Parts: sequence; structure tokens; C-alpha cells
Amino acid sequence: MTSAEIRQKFLDFFASKGHQIVPSAPIVVKDDPTLMFINSGMAPFKDYFLGNKPAPYARVADTQKCLRVSGKHNDLEEVGYDTYHHTMFEMLGNWSFGDYFKKEALEWSWELLTEVYKLPKDRLYVSVFKGDSSDNLPMDQDAFNIWKTMIAEDRILMGNKKDNFWEMGDTGPCGPCSEIHVDLRSDEEVAKVPGKDLVNNDHPQVVEIWNNVFMEFNRLADGSLVKLPAQHVDTGMGFERLCMAIQGKQSNYDTDVFQPMIQYIAKEAGVTYGENEKTDIAIRVLADHIRAIAFTIADGQLPSNNKAGYVIRRILRRAVRYSFTYLNFKKPFLNTIVPVLADQLANVFPELKAQQAFVQRVIEEEENAFLRTLENGLKRLDSLQETFKANGNTIDGKTAFELYDTFGFPLDLTALIAKENGFTIDEAGFTTEMEQQKNRSRNAAATEQSDWVILQPDVETEWVAYDADQVEARVVRYRQVTAKNKKEFHIVLDRTPFYAESGGQVGDTGVLESAAGTVKVLDTKKENDLILHITAELPKDLEAPVVAKVDSKRRALIKKNHSATHLLHAALKQVLGDHVNQKGSLVSDKLLRFDFSHFTKVTEEQLREVEQIVNERIRESIEKDERRNVPIEEAKALGAMALFGEKYGDFVRVITFNKDFSIELCGGIHVQNTGNIGFFKIVSESSVAAGVRRIEAVTADVAEQFVDEQISQFEEVKQLLGVQKDFGKAIEKIQDENAALRKQLEAFELKQVTAQKEKLAAQVQNLDGINFLAARVEVSSADYLKKLAFDLRSVVDNLVLVLAADIDGKPQLAVMLSDEVVSGKGLNAVQMVKELAKEIKGGGGGQPFYATAGGKDVAGLDAALAKAEDFVQQELAK
Repeated sequence: MTSAEIRQKFLDFFASKGHQIVPSAPIVVKDDPTLMFINSGMAPFKDYFLGNKPAPYARVADTQKCLRVSGKHNDLEEVGYDTYHHTMFEMLGNWSFGDYFKKEALEWSWELLTEVYKLPKDRLYVSVFKGDSSDNLPMDQDAFNIWKTMIAEDRILMGNKKDNFWEMGDTGPCGPCSEIHVDLRSDEEVAKVPGKDLVNNDHPQVVEIWNNVFMEFNRLADGSLVKLPAQHVDTGMGFERLCMAIQGKQSNYDTDVFQPMIQYIAKEAGVTYGENEKTDIAIRVLADHIRAIAFTIADGQLPSNNKAGYVIRRILRRAVRYSFTYLNFKKPFLNTIVPVLADQLANVFPELKAQQAFVQRVIEEEENAFLRTLENGLKRLDSLQETFKANGNTIDGKTAFELYDTFGFPLDLTALIAKENGFTIDEAGFTTEMEQQKNRSRNAAATEQSDWVILQPDVETEWVAYDADQVEARVVRYRQVTAKNKKEFHIVLDRTPFYAESGGQVGDTGVLESAAGTVKVLDTKKENDLILHITAELPKDLEAPVVAKVDSKRRALIKKNHSATHLLHAALKQVLGDHVNQKGSLVSDKLLRFDFSHFTKVTEEQLREVEQIVNERIRESIEKDERRNVPIEEAKALGAMALFGEKYGDFVRVITFNKDFSIELCGGIHVQNTGNIGFFKIVSESSVAAGVRRIEAVTADVAEQFVDEQISQFEEVKQLLGVQKDFGKAIEKIQDENAALRKQLEAFELKQVTAQKEKLAAQVQNLDGINFLAARVEVSSADYLKKLAFDLRSVVDNLVLVLAADIDGKPQLAVMLSDEVVSGKGLNAVQMVKELAKEIKGGGGGQPFYATAGGKDVAGLDAALAKAEDFVQQELAK
């Protein structure tokens, strides 16, 4: 049975049991501050479990893309080394929202595994929750009794809280769970050790394949449990492990989920998979990691230096390290695997195939950047070899951590390079540095939040932002949140006109007014489907009605920028081509920022054309055509643009400004007529990442102010230049004059350096058999200081040279040694300059024969020169 058939049989089976089959949510999370990525099949359905909104269907099944590389669920370091952990994986799941419970869930899971997939019953084990006294929870007798009707009692295992009580996080819905494990060992191995002794013991062939979670409780912030108003079922089956079991393999990587990629990688690397452990691990790392990287980029998350983007960059760099070190790929290779993956999953996850070229381009550019970083790290290691030798052939923990943190070198790669060069690593020092960084990160991210105080149970928020900017409302719930010693409150209302930050549009600000006083709303955010009004205080009377009033003036500016973003998107497609797709946006009251797929810089002519088209549409005063609750397929048939990485429901909102120009699916706030925008002006165009460009623009009053400022600056420059026309010729004349003066200055400085060289060469003294000179010189730049040092080295043999200079108020030192001094006398320019740099409160480095240092204290230059002779004499005396 192929993996595609296995997946389809799961979906067909639960469709036959009355489940609605829904598509996978994007792997990147947009509106949940507790998650960066979907890390379990249930994550897209959190609101239904939390009671924030009713589920549209009582029964649901799907295959969900998941990623586990950060936080509580972090399998990254196991990936590649074992056979069953992955970064991205598919989670097959079926859910009941207050409908069926334990009996149906367990019976159907057994039916599917044994009757449809034909897994041997004598190789299956199940576990049930044995209870926990700390939470006053009894054994899950119901699950045990249900299993007894299907499987022998000696195959029903008792599980502790760690293994058989599932929790979403520190707080939230939770409950006992019942796992199903399969024993894939040979008959000979099974005869020696019973499978039940290996369950949950990290045995690669005795693995969990399905977990049935029974959501019965809600964990509060104080650790206590309360019963949920309805009981739910949340199941998850690891697709890759299931394929391993059904296809009779000993490893997930031996299934047809991974083999097409593995064989491609092995062929390109010129190795055979299965012959060498190190290359096998590297191949598995690449085959696994490319899935996580490709799908997160396709779902809208570009690699970057913070948050979710940093997680993706880290996975990508781990893959490049393995391909570089163990498979000898010195040029970008990872991106070439994308077509293999895209073709394999085109019918399941078509978003990757649709963006194949874009995803490849982003990955290739990231690979190039990291390969350069690797090269720089290797140079850094090479430059420090003398220091390591002086340190007992040991790479200190701080340097090892710097290589990890700055250059992406994991400890094992640094250890490999160290071993090749006869060094060891201070691993304890590395661990200390790593722990200090983790503590800094924990402290920076630490937040405390109280449980929700519910004032009106089972009340949903009526959202009226499209039709009003103020309404009367009541507080439904609230909580207190403390982050970085700053206290704020999150308030949920039964009705609200406030727009919560989403889709690139910032959240509204405003006030909550009541007879008892006014509370400022500082921001509005969304947590899953809850609209949170963020305030610094609570209303004095929480049960009294309030008037929720949006800052209308600010919202009007936001509207203009949001509608202008739609016009910009359409204009870019018209000018640059249909490949242009939105990759991110920011819409605020001050500006609009639009990121889009495009592989080259947008020219000035193209920008002017885009700007002209947008302003033409504004002057046409096009009426907004807003259609709400449009079936998603009907909206797509209309030509509405759906953004990759966005999660759309069965019904959507369509915003049109001229059906032949701009039709988009959008939940944001817009002007009624494009004429309301007034005026549109692009202020910058730049690169964000490989294949992604960014345009920033302003509208209305802000655009007029920008143009006025530009004109004022232009007039000021004209006055300074003393010209009123032929402005370009005046600039060219100044540039020519500057170039001529620069040449004269360079000639003068070279002449000065030559004169100083001859003067300094005559001042060289004999010091214990070497030619020694320590002198202060006059140069205008570090480049001329370096030239002077090398010029002296070329005319004076057996030289130890120390030069000091004040360059624009900053102290600079240069130490130059002849080769015979380095090899014959054992002197080292790096060690010498670091010692002398203490006098100028600085530091430096370089190579054994030439090193430089900068500092903060110009007054210390003379002391550094005086110290040089003593230092040299002490070193020669050793």
C-alpha cells in the first residue's frame, strides 16, 4: 500500500463515519501568541475546545502539516539520528466536538488499524491512564473496559501522567489519553523480549502510532483542573510511522514518504544510502529538513533573524552543515530537492507546487549566505589557532559558543574541526555560555497571565467593525497579564467595533466609556478567535455597560492605507507580471508596507508606472464592492486572490475595486470610494529576502507632507549650490571637482607616507639581535597605517614594528613582524597587539605577522609604545 493510498483510506474511513474532511491549516500560525507553528493536529481547532466559538461541524477529520522544533515539543536534535522523529510531519486526525466520545473513538481506531490496514493484532499494544493522586484523578476505567472487548488484557498497559494524560500547554483543555503502539521487530526479537516491556522506551521498532485524547478538563493557571462543559475527542496518528508499520519497514525513512528524496540526494552526492552511518544521517537530515523548510516558506514564513523566521533559518542551516560536512556539497544543493518533494505531494498540498520556483529561490539564497558564513567561521577558527595553542591546544568555551551563535557552527562541527587540527574543546565552558543565553531568552520572553475571569458564560462576541465605530457593550471576560514587569489587562466584550490586528492591518485604539469613567484601549489583538481589548486598567464597574468607541480619525487613515495596498498589489501585477504575490504587509495609520514575490529590483521607471496606475484609480473614485459570506469556491471563480499561508473558511469576504482591476479575499477595513485615499506616494523599494521585494508608501495627508518635505529639501540644496536651473550639470561639476581633489589628496598622502617611511627606517634600533621600532605616525586612515607598516617591512629585515596613530580622534595600533622573527624568535603579532591594546582600552587581532587594534583612549597611545619594548624583551628572554 503506497503512502498516498494509506492517507486516502484514512480520510475515506472517517468520511464514512460522518466526519467532514477539512484541508490542512497553514503550518505557520498567525493569530495565536502561544504558538509560532502548528505543532499538533488539534492546534487549528483550539477555539472549539476552549469554547471561544462553536465548531461548524460536530465531527472532523484531516491530515495536518505539523512542525516540532521549538518550545515544549522539540525533536530537532533527534532528527536524522533515529528513524522516527521529524521536524515537519503529517498528523492524521479525527475529532469530535461534543459529539461521540471514548467508545466510538477507540472502536473506530481498532477497526481502521486491524480491518482496513490489516495490521496484525498480536503486534499491537494499547495504554490507558492509570490515574494520578496529585491531581486527584482516578484510573480511566472506561477506556480500559472498552479495550477489553477488543484486545487481550495483557496487551492493555497502564500509563502514567507523562505518557497518558495529554495537555495542550501549562493551561487549557486536557484529559486522559489512550495510545496505540506497534511492535515491528522480527519474530526472533519478539520471542526474546515481549513488546510490552519496550513500549514508551524509545525503541526504534516499538513505536506509538496513534493517540486518542479525551478532552474532559481545563487546566487553570493555579494548576487546578475543572470539568469542561462538553467532552471532546482529539486524536492524532503519525502518518510517517503509520506508513512504516503498514509497509513493513524498520524506519520511517525507508518508506515511500522519504525514499524518492533520499535516492535523489544519494545519487547527487555520489554515495549509496545504507552503507555509511555518517552519510546516512546526513541524507536523512536533508530529506527531513527540506519538508519543514519548503512548506513553511510556501505558507508565508521567510527565514529571518527573529522568532518563527529564525527557527526556519536554523533548520535550513543545520541541513546545509550536514550537506557541507558529510556529503561534500560546497555549493547550494538543498533547493534542488524541492521539485522532487513538490511533485510527490502535488495532490495533497498543492501550495508547494504552485510556488516551487519562489521557494527554491529563497532556499538557494539562504544556502549561499550560510555557505559564506561557514567560510568566515572557518577563517575565524584558522586565525585563532595560535591563541588555541597558547591555551593548551584548547578551544575555549566562549569561542566555541561564538562560533555557534554567530556563525551557526554546532558544537559537533567545531569538535570535528578541532580534532582535525589537534585541539580539544572546553565543553563545560560552552555549556555555561549556552545556558546564560537561554536564561536571557527566558527572562526576555517571561510573561504571567491570570486565568480568565468569566462574567458572562457562553457569550460570543458580536463583531461590528465593518458597520460601526462605536457600540454599547458589556464585559464578557477579562484577565491580567504581566510581561517585563509591565501590567496590562485583556478585556473581551459581547459587542465590539474594534478591529483586532490581523492580515497585516494594525489593531484599533480608542476608549471604553461608562458612567464610572473612561478606559483607554491601547491596542486590539486577536488570540485565536477572541478579540482582546488591551488596556492599562479595568473599568471601575465591570458589570455596567460601556460604550466601545474606536479612534475614528486614526481608523480613517488606516482604511486609506489598506485600500491603497490592494490597488498597489493590482498595479504591481499589471506592471511586473502575474508572478507577483503578496508575501507580507503592514497597514497602519502612518504608512503601508507591502512585501511581494519578485526576483529583481523594481526599476525607477516601473515604480513611477505603478504609482501612476494607483493614482489614476484613486482619481477614478471607484466605489468599493463588498461581498460578505461568499462561498470560497464562488469567490475563487470570481477571480479573487487567495494568499498562500492564509487560512480561509467555507465563507469569505470579497473586496473589489473594479472587477477588472482588484478583487481580493480580505477581512480588513476599507474606504468606501478610492477617491477617499486622496493621493499615493511610494517612498522606498528594497529587498527583504531572496525573491521578495518591499515597497513602503504613504497616502493622503502623509503623502502630501512627504512631497512637501522633498521639495523643501530640494530647494535648500539648490540654494546651497547657488543654482536655480541645470541642477544636474551643477552636481556633475561638483563631482568632477571632488574627484580631482581626491586624487590630489591621495597623491599628497602617499607622498607623506613615503617620507615617513624613509624617516622611520632611519630610526630603527637594534634590540637583542632584532631591528626594533615603536613610533607614533601621522596618517589619515587605517589603510595608510597598514601601507606604512608593510612598506617598512619590505625595506627592513628582521623587524619588530609598532606604529601608533590618532585617526579622527580614535586610537589605532599596528604590529608588524618579519617572517624570521615569527619563526625564529617565537613572537606573535596577535598576542602583542592584544597586550598593547589594554593601554588604549581596546582590543584587536589579525595574523601572527601582522595585527591591529582599536580603542577608546587616545591618551594611552604613548603608554602603548613605551610598553612595546619591555614586552618584546620579555618574550625574547623566554
